[in-house]
Amino acid sequence: MPPRRARRWQTAEMRDLALLPKAHLHLHFTGSMDVPLLRQMAAEHGIRVPSALVDADPLRVPATARGWFRFQRLYDAARACVRSEADMRRIVDAAARLDAAEGSGRLEIQVDPTSYAPFVGGITPAVEIVLDAARAASAAHGLEVGVVVAASRMKHPLDARTLARLAARYAGDGPGEVVGFGLSNDERHGDTSAFAGAFRIARRAGLAAVPHGGELLGPDHVATVLDELHPDRLGHGVRASEDPALLARLVDDGVALEVCPSSNVSLGVYPDLADVPLRTLVDAGAQVALGADDPLLFGARLLDQYETARTVHGFSDAGLADLARSSIRASLASPGTKARLLAGVDAWLAAPDPADAGPGDAGSSVGRSGVGGRRADAAVAAVTNR
Repeated sequence: MPPRRARRWQTAEMRDLALLPKAHLHLHFTGSMDVPLLRQMAAEHGIRVPSALVDADPLRVPATARGWFRFQRLYDAARACVRSEADMRRIVDAAARLDAAEGSGRLEIQVDPTSYAPFVGGITPAVEIVLDAARAASAAHGLEVGVVVAASRMKHPLDARTLARLAARYAGDGPGEVVGFGLSNDERHGDTSAFAGAFRIARRAGLAAVPHGGELLGPDHVATVLDELHPDRLGHGVRASEDPALLARLVDDGVALEVCPSSNVSLGVYPDLADVPLRTLVDAGAQVALGADDPLLFGARLLDQYETARTVHGFSDAGLADLARSSIRASLASPGTKARLLAGVDAWLAAPDPADAGPGDAGSSVGRSGVGGRRADAAVAAVTNR
């Protein structure tokens, strides 16, 4: 049975979530693609992709080594279609375009350049292509696109140090700059402490530490990640909900959690969207940033995560605005960008409640106009001028 998803719909009785300014902090490079782009690249390179990647049915696997193996094989099949600089640029541009259409004013996309290096002349050109594409996409689609360079747990820790040194050369907080250093893949593999050296290199360069943890392993591993890697944000982190003392530590330390409900269900961490402990985390005071992770495989993008919060977990518009604010504050954007997006959130919430509109006014305050960061500006102007 496929995971239950929030329906993408809107009526006059609720504010449009696509107009809510937000930041997207957990999106992987290849996994960010939509099916049409994957089909196009596969056709151009004469590659036959598994039907599970293009059948529009969200992946559903158990949270076991066998389940992860199936997920990884599908991800690798999609990645095999990325074979040129042009492909890499198209992925970044599409991710920015799709995110902007859903109200994202800040995207921090995560990439392991080693996967694409053979086709573009090495890891340095791979990073520079992604950064240049991020700058171009930011200008084209009206949002900011920063980049997180990520190492893989499946590779040697010395490889992670090489990537950290490379990431450090491009450190910054603006569009087309490296904003953080991550560690991804199956957290059941690799010695977390062995990657501490790479994170020290990244931290000295001013990069944020944003490793994965607390998804496939429980609270004990979350504590290990905290102790060894000293994260600023934690990719997933939902399993911290199982240990109130650990969750309190995350809150006290100000470690934000990149929570990806659709991913958690697709990878078997929880049986249903209602079981994802979003409310538990928020009620404990955790700083939560909703993310889509790998929408190509999980069939849900950023807006779906907010709709899940609304329709499955019962978040009010005020609560949804708080989730958006949390994502913006947890981002690595400049203070000016954060202030602009936060003002847009305030304006979204201050606009007339559609539920209070008369029949002739239904929907008048929730029209779609502008994209990405432009949505925040439009929202502020709408409230200022009314």
